[in-house]
This record gives sequence, C-alpha cells and structure tokens, in this order.
Amino acid sequence: MDLFTRSFLLLLVLLNPFVLSVYLLELVRSLDLRSFSRQLARAGAISLAVFTAFAWAGDGLFENVFQVRFFAFLIFGGIVFLIIGVRLIIRNEEPSLPAGQGGEGAAVAIATPFIIGPGTISASVLAGARLPFPLAVAAIGLALFAALAAMVLIKRLHDRVRRSHERLVRRYVQIAGRATALFTGSFAIDMILRGLEGWLAFMGFGNS
Repeated sequence: MDLFTRSFLLLLVLLNPFVLSVYLLELVRSLDLRSFSRQLARAGAISLAVFTAFAWAGDGLFENVFQVRFFAFLIFGGIVFLIIGVRLIIRNEEPSLPAGQGGEGAAVAIATPFIIGPGTISASVLAGARLPFPLAVAAIGLALFAALAAMVLIKRLHDRVRRSHERLVRRYVQIAGRATALFTGSFAIDMILRGLEGWLAFMGFGNS
C-alpha cells in the first residue's frame, strides 16, 4: 500500500462517518438536508484549512509556536478522548453537540472538536511528513470529502426511515453510541501510547 493511500485511509478512519453521525445526531434530526449539507461544507472548509496548515508546518508548529512537544499533545488528547469514552460507557450517554450549538451557526461546532481533534491533527502532520505537500493536501481533502459525503447520505437515509422506523433509528443510535465509546477509548489508549513512545525516545530510552 503506497503512502498516499495509507494517509488517506488513516484520516478517513478517524473521520468515521458512522461515528460522526452519532455525535451530530442533534443536527441530523433538526436540520433539513440542504441546511445540513451547507453546514457540513462550511465545517469541511474550516477543517481543510486547519489540516493543511498542520501538514505544511509539521510537528515543528507545536514546539516553535505553541511551545509544547508533539508527544505531549498526543498524551493530553488521548486522556481527553479516554474520559469521553469512559463517560459514554458508564453513563450510557448519547453523544451529540452541546446544547445551544445546533442550527445555522453549527459549522464551527461541527469542525471543532468533532472533525478537528488530536487524532485528525496528528494524522495531518503524519501525511505532511510522508508525502510532498500537494499530495498530502490531496489525501486530506479526499478523506474529508468522502467522510462528509457519507454523512449526507446517512442524513438522507435517516430522513426517509425516521417516521416509519423510529424504533430502528433509536436502536441504531444505541448500538452506534456504544461502538463509538469503544472506538474512542481504544484510539485514546493508542494516542497515549504513541505519546509515551515519543517521550521515551526523547529521554533516550527508545533503544533500550
């Protein structure tokens, strides 16, 4: 598998549209298809700009601008994701946009933190390190487009079956919510481990 495909698939997995559909369930329910698609497009444009910046600057952006090491960002992001995953499992919460962030002003709320997060930022940095900059942007843009297009299809399917199969929709939300919690927790542990590996290598323990 070439580096372009690997970078594209990594970001697409992190932008899993089935997981996003659970997080954005409030918007899926409340907005019509045209408004929902418009908000997704705006969120996608914001996200692409941010991912492009990180792909171009690389992990040097963290150390030179933010004054933090990249592996510290991975560890903290992993801890945040782990807390979210544990809360979803223990409390059986339905993940969604916070109250008051739906509606026509939802693009920024969709972009952060549901699209732009520690995992997708680190994947963008990795794409920029693996590929020439134009190819890195192409891989990131293609993954974003595929994920958001799938979200629009999920929205259309939801609108068609919601009234006649309300029970089926609720069951999907319950199952997808639990799967989201498992995925979030597992990915959180992986981020923490990768951050610890970077820290150990920085301290000189990488070859021991």
